[in-house]
Amino acid sequence: MSRRRFYAAPEDIDAKIALLSSEETHHLTRVLRLRVDDEAFVFDGCGREYRCRVSEIEPRARLEIITELSKEVESPASITLAQAMAKGEKFDFIVQKATELGVSRIVPLATDHTDVKLREESVANRLERFKRISMESLKQCGRRKLVEIASPVALEDFLKSSDAVMIVFSERGGQAIRAVLPDDEKHVVALIGPEGGWSESELKMMEESGCRFVTLGPRMLRTETAAIVALTLIQHAMGDLSK
Repeated sequence: MSRRRFYAAPEDIDAKIALLSSEETHHLTRVLRLRVDDEAFVFDGCGREYRCRVSEIEPRARLEIITELSKEVESPASITLAQAMAKGEKFDFIVQKATELGVSRIVPLATDHTDVKLREESVANRLERFKRISMESLKQCGRRKLVEIASPVALEDFLKSSDAVMIVFSERGGQAIRAVLPDDEKHVVALIGPEGGWSESELKMMEESGCRFVTLGPRMLRTETAAIVALTLIQHAMGDLSK
């Protein structure tokens, strides 16, 4: 049986008790149908997780902490995925898989060839949806740190705001991943283009910003495939997939 995992904010956890939100309480009681004395696990979104026993379920579930888990599950690499917005459910899929693959932050990018045009009033709803998807993925894969989901930003503005090592995964060639990763750096940004590819002006802008270009091989990959491959390459080179 898989672990029944729940999120509780750090301020709702003390040395003995974890207090769940109303939403998580609903999930515990109505969806998973746990009862008093059942075992469950609670993580705080900052890296800690506890094996617990359900002690109360109304009005908000209270779980008695039995022990803190010690096995490390987070990647040693801090990875930001700067991903061009994609149509339909493709970005949902990218958020889900990027969370599983251990990213710390996801930044939706507006690019020249991005077909998605978000109205200002819909941005908040989309961000909430992305956060819910990421949370469900966290629970499923066993991670304990929340993934930051940033508001959509133009590529030019993002390049100006980041001081990390930025790696562009391009369909037009580049170096092997290990050739561009610094030995002493644990924070990198993976930039993934839209379904229509990067424009010439964007490629020039990224080159002038000091981005490093990496090839994803001889075949043309979909944007959601490129994101998964890029993150896997980084995690294998400097993260927990190489352990």
